[in-house]
Amino acid sequence: MTLSTQQRGRVFLVVALCLLTLCITASFSTHDWQRTVQISIGLCALLYGMSMATAHREQLLIDRPTSIGLVIILGLGLVSVGFAHQPLWALTEWALLITCGSIAVAFAVLRRNGDETLDRVLILFVLLLCLIKSLQYGHSAFLAFTRGASILDMDLLLSGFSNKRFYGQFQTFTLPLLALPLLLSTTSRTARGLVFVLLCAWWLIAISGGTRGTWLGMGAAAMVLVFLGPWGRRWLAWQVTALGCGLFFYWLLFSVLARHLGVEVSNFADERLTASLSNREVIWWQAWDMIRERPLSGFGPMHFADIANPVAAHPHQAILQWASEWGVPSALCVMVLALRASWATLMVVHQRAQTRVSADLLRLCLFAALIGALAQSMVDGVIVMPNSQLWLALVVGWLMALHPWQVPGRAIPSLYRAWTVLAALSVALLIFVACRDLPYTKERNQQYMDAGKTHLQPRFWVQGVIAHEGR
Repeated sequence: MTLSTQQRGRVFLVVALCLLTLCITASFSTHDWQRTVQISIGLCALLYGMSMATAHREQLLIDRPTSIGLVIILGLGLVSVGFAHQPLWALTEWALLITCGSIAVAFAVLRRNGDETLDRVLILFVLLLCLIKSLQYGHSAFLAFTRGASILDMDLLLSGFSNKRFYGQFQTFTLPLLALPLLLSTTSRTARGLVFVLLCAWWLIAISGGTRGTWLGMGAAAMVLVFLGPWGRRWLAWQVTALGCGLFFYWLLFSVLARHLGVEVSNFADERLTASLSNREVIWWQAWDMIRERPLSGFGPMHFADIANPVAAHPHQAILQWASEWGVPSALCVMVLALRASWATLMVVHQRAQTRVSADLLRLCLFAALIGALAQSMVDGVIVMPNSQLWLALVVGWLMALHPWQVPGRAIPSLYRAWTVLAALSVALLIFVACRDLPYTKERNQQYMDAGKTHLQPRFWVQGVIAHEGR
């Protein structure tokens, strides 16, 4: 039995969303698990894309200048791989970029071949994820206050991520999207009230996590959307109101109630709201030294992790990371493409700032999520962490699908075939790396800690340092 175009899309969407749910909500979710899920979704995206060859050729997702820019970036990436100290790891990072692109293309094709029903499915999925995480947080807080312990460690309230900053990255993507039902005229008053309560709870968790990158990302999104018409300002009003409620309940729970019960709160959020760089200056200087030493080719994709340092396996700064690993020319191409795409989306949002069409309001929220993620990537590893890479691919893919083309065009068949071959080879390489490494992750992590290291440094895996002993 041959599945129709819509049926194939539904199968891919259900599988991808189920895997994303397991990636975030499962109690056993770790960095390595999320990387495995990412590879699995990449395989699903590849199979879906191959089954939709005709649909790919009939629609334009990116224009010719963008296609040329991507070819240049991938070509420069291969040159950088050739100069890398460990070419296989460099090629793995190169393949990971293509796989993320395949996931974005799959979501774009899915939405292009569907209708606004898929938009509702996406938002319901976001609501469900945030509801589950909020319930997990509430359950942990309830146990912390009722078990009679004298100390409440707030970091233990955040589950599903190996680092609370990764939780904050997930919230940067989802906080803007949670406001969409509050903007839609079709949302009933009861549903609007429930969504607002969830948005308040989500802000409460963001506050308690204390991830400064989330504050930076949401602040950047707010500064842009305030100039994007009445709906942008209404989006901002809902966010500010929910933020105020979240702050109030945070104070009520962890100050008033904790003091009343005689519970001492550790890892308090305001202890992390400082202007310190948290040792980022160490890794930023390392990235800058790498750029000065090899400005053209870089040290190779993933090769910041090939030079051991006591802080991290990536610079926590997207531009420095790309320039130091892929080379300055490649970083400039990426920046030009990102700015060009952002500007094109900004113009569409601005032109349709007065409309109440649900697709336009969704574009507004997706654009806010993208701005927040890009801003946070300046101080955090948004382009490194597997879950954040998945959400970035989802947001970019959906924005690609919603973008209205002024001049109709068709995809170039030869370019699509080349992309399919590259995507297949990339997914195959990632599967090989996963099969090679996953059975020995515990032993490798323990050996790393036994060598006197104080903490794991995530990159591809949770122990992401690929430097050989003494390098």
